[in-house]
Amino acid sequence: MTADVWLPIPAEEIEGLPEGPRYRFWDGGEEYPADPADCVYYVVPYMKPAEVAVRPLARLSSVRVVQTLSAGIDALLPNLSDLRPGVQVCNARGVHEASTAELALTLILASLRGVPDFVRAQERGEWLGGFRPALADKNVLIVGYGSIGSAIEDRLVPFEVARVARVARSGRTTARGPVHPLTDLPALLPEADVVVLITPLTESTRGLAGADFLARMKDGALLVNVSRGPVVDTKALLAEVESGRITAALDVTDPEPLPREHPLWRAPGVLISPHVGGPTSAFLPRAKRLLVNQLTRFVNREPLGNVILTTGANSA
Repeated sequence: MTADVWLPIPAEEIEGLPEGPRYRFWDGGEEYPADPADCVYYVVPYMKPAEVAVRPLARLSSVRVVQTLSAGIDALLPNLSDLRPGVQVCNARGVHEASTAELALTLILASLRGVPDFVRAQERGEWLGGFRPALADKNVLIVGYGSIGSAIEDRLVPFEVARVARVARSGRTTARGPVHPLTDLPALLPEADVVVLITPLTESTRGLAGADFLARMKDGALLVNVSRGPVVDTKALLAEVESGRITAALDVTDPEPLPREHPLWRAPGVLISPHVGGPTSAFLPRAKRLLVNQLTRFVNREPLGNVILTTGANSA
């Protein structure tokens, strides 16, 4: 049987790919590049609808690895049962840290300093002065302290924040200080001026930022979501921002894309970017390095990095 590797980037554009496999280019088009049954390593097309990404799964009868180029694998989870047992599912840790952390910081600064107001005032030819909040001296809470959460903290440090609190699924100690478990959120939320969501979307984090979570945020606090839209309860968020009690900066929404008439577009104190944390000029070189590294390990029968789960073993 031919051992095919399906790539969403043409192989000739990726320097350093190991010899051995037959590389097939498939970026989600209607026609498959070859028989899916011959594919042993499937790299999921990036920024394609979930139904496109999962379409070949049931026919990948020989696949051993499914590799995403996204930080999360939530789009695949409902269809993992289509894969045979023993398939390793890997994410793109190392690809999106820089660009997502940049955007998180951009959203924080733009929201606190009132940049959207300045843009609207510029369109009117109005000089809009006055005092605005600074990021300096603020308490920041990062919910979802993985590699991207750590990269966000890297970029916060030069801004003289008062404190960074870190939360992950389970507690641990890092060189920077403690990482609190999710169960500590009720005590941490009232102290935070800025709350950054960068947690994976799982059944335990779906709706995490609901009415109780938001009610615990202090008056005037900023919620920043650069994770997945369903981590936030949209209805509960609308109630809080429309009252003016808190503000929000959202790179992801639920639903997504956000319909033209959705009230979030016009809610006071809300800044929305269209899920652009990952797709920047930083993506392609890092994605290529990841693929070269992973496929070299695969060809040499070495353990892969970024393994999130193995089907039939610890799949969700």
